[in-house]
Amino acid sequence: MKEFKINQNELSQRRQKPVAQSTAILLAAGESKRMGKLKALLPWQGRTMLEHQVNSLFEGGLDKIIVVLGHRKEKLLLLLKDHEYVSPIYNPNYLSGKTSSIKCGLAQIHATDTDYVMLLNVDQPRSSHLIRTLAQSHESSKSLITIPSFNGKGGHPIVFDISLLPDLLKIEESTQGIKSVVTQNQDSLQKMDVCHEEVLWDLNTPEEYQKISAKFKA
Repeated sequence: MKEFKINQNELSQRRQKPVAQSTAILLAAGESKRMGKLKALLPWQGRTMLEHQVNSLFEGGLDKIIVVLGHRKEKLLLLLKDHEYVSPIYNPNYLSGKTSSIKCGLAQIHATDTDYVMLLNVDQPRSSHLIRTLAQSHESSKSLITIPSFNGKGGHPIVFDISLLPDLLKIEESTQGIKSVVTQNQDSLQKMDVCHEEVLWDLNTPEEYQKISAKFKA
């Protein structure tokens, strides 16, 4: 595995900001039943999937990263313990569904310190280039929500303006979670078209994992 190193000059520059401008919520609480093994620990480009995602978010320019843990949290905490810009939190209700983990992460955010929130799952591997491009697109727009799109199909991660925090904290599994907030704000939504299918990757099964992993071995 690659050693997980951080650019200390970049980290120092971010500390000098008066407030954090952006916060990522990385969801890594699930049991990974369909995969058959914990997705956060799967190898991905020389490191674990969890480390890859955290690194992409940091290198992509996000100021703070909240990682929501649940199943086998102790194992995953070992991968995060040396990264001061990461705030791992435990969702005791993770078995009730993804919505509870999203709300658990959102509850850690202070609206006065954050301009927008980026939501991403640990099993949706993304490059730092995509993260940075998406963040810059959102910052330069007046939209409340920014969604990356490939061939007309919306993908992930999704970016929400902090003004939507009260609505996001009210989401429920029974009403499709964050989709309800997206639906209610169609007039303030922008889709960022990209030329790579990466934004659609969602690795839930061994077959999906092998198919996408093979692209990096070709």
